Amino acid sequence: MKPQPPRTLHLLHPWHGLSPGEAAPEQVIAYIELVPTDTVKYEVDKVSGHLKVDRPQQYSSLCPAPYGFIPRTLCGDGVGRFAAQRTGRAAAAGDGDPMDICVLTERPPSHGGVLVVARPIGGFRLFDGDEADDKIVAVLQGDPAYGGFRDVADCPPSLVDRLRHYFLTYKDMPGWQGRRVEITHVYGADEARQVIRLSLADYLSLYPFESS
Repeated sequence: MKPQPPRTLHLLHPWHGLSPGEAAPEQVIAYIELVPTDTVKYEVDKVSGHLKVDRPQQYSSLCPAPYGFIPRTLCGDGVGRFAAQRTGRAAAAGDGDPMDICVLTERPPSHGGVLVVARPIGGFRLFDGDEADDKIVAVLQGDPAYGGFRDVADCPPSLVDRLRHYFLTYKDMPGWQGRRVEITHVYGADEARQVIRLSLADYLSLYPFESS
């Protein structure tokens, strides 16, 4: 039998072309943009799908774990309403980006632009001004050090503090007075899965044609 040609002859867009995984939200596929050794912040260009330089890191704080997003998710109205309900705010909007995720692993990849399979164990409810910008915390599937964690409560407090510090400071710029972001809650696995469900629904509400 002759080998079959590939279904596509080009790379799929990481946000719109890839699947979040058949087992989402219990297990998800994550596209990694940034790894702990990066001194430049990378992110996917929403139009082309290529990984681009967003900005040099201005301070010495580096991302403690591989960081990226879950394909075909959106931090939109549903995520924003849920964040407002959980914090008692009158209203909150999502930031309009894919759902962010950091993946705990003993041996992180050496560069971004890769796909990993991860299991969500919790998250940070982060607000950038009035916009919800949740950060899901997950473990790499099969990781020998972190793979047994089932909930963020299983993480050493020092690791949670490192993640919290990074997300509170990664948008700081020289000369900026005050804090741009705040973290109101660190939540567990059940709530993380609910946030991901809402982000999947938010995505389909804005991009229904991408579900086919």
